[in-house]
Amino acid sequence: MLWRMSRIAIIGGGAMGEALLSGLLRAGRQVKDMVVAEKYPDRAKYLSEKYSVFVTSVSDAVENAAYVIVAVKPTDVEGVVDEVAEAATHAETDTAEQVFVTIAAGVSTAYYEAKLPAGAPVIRVMPNAPIVVGGGVSALAPGRFATPEQLKEVSAIFDSVGGVLTVAESQLDAVTAVSGSGPAYFFLMVEALVDAGVASGLSRAVATDLVVQTMAGSAAMLLERLDQVDAAGGAAMDTTAAQLRATVTSPAGTTAAGLRELERGGLRSAVANAVEAAKTRSEQLGITSE
Repeated sequence: MLWRMSRIAIIGGGAMGEALLSGLLRAGRQVKDMVVAEKYPDRAKYLSEKYSVFVTSVSDAVENAAYVIVAVKPTDVEGVVDEVAEAATHAETDTAEQVFVTIAAGVSTAYYEAKLPAGAPVIRVMPNAPIVVGGGVSALAPGRFATPEQLKEVSAIFDSVGGVLTVAESQLDAVTAVSGSGPAYFFLMVEALVDAGVASGLSRAVATDLVVQTMAGSAAMLLERLDQVDAAGGAAMDTTAAQLRATVTSPAGTTAAGLRELERGGLRSAVANAVEAAKTRSEQLGITSE
């Protein structure tokens, strides 16, 4: 090979693959320790020029990586995993074994384990788009052969681009529906609130500035309070948002009037339906070993 062994190979240079690459580089990962496999020439050229990262084939990327992150769409996994498995048999890493990570929604660890060399450690991860700015959250679910140490190592990779937690693999469809799709729900809420501000007489620029900074500040308040609750033992953490909402809602005031309309409009049920629909779709997209 004409390039040194990469510690992390990202298979797929699409939106999520690029977000992870960008986030890792922003977090201080060295570009010399990264490689991307991207089959489309224009996309490969773009990634190479923008991030100065080496872009190559799947086989070359896998053969020289300690961590192989499959970041393609679920519909592309079946075609890519065979290439990954073939390359894994010729790997030239300096570690005892490669660790395979999948961020493709709905593709089970069992599917990879059935395709990869026997006993290959697989860890399934569901990150979300804010990893690009270091503010994402990633849920990890280890496969049968992943060790606690390997899980810790992969956690460290994703911890550099946001929060990390470990869940049972059976919960990942729900994770996908909440945090994977969650940024889109948030952006829709921002869009709706900006439009409402414009309808109330504000300029779009002013309404946008007010909404975005309000959302960011409110999230900061909630995160600070959650940290305090967690430090105190985690009691009643699920009620923290409700408590903050009560704090900023004066009896018979403007906020109470607005909240009453949101409740009357079915906000809670609409959100519940959205999450359930996204979860169902994630299950439908699922690829298992069967």
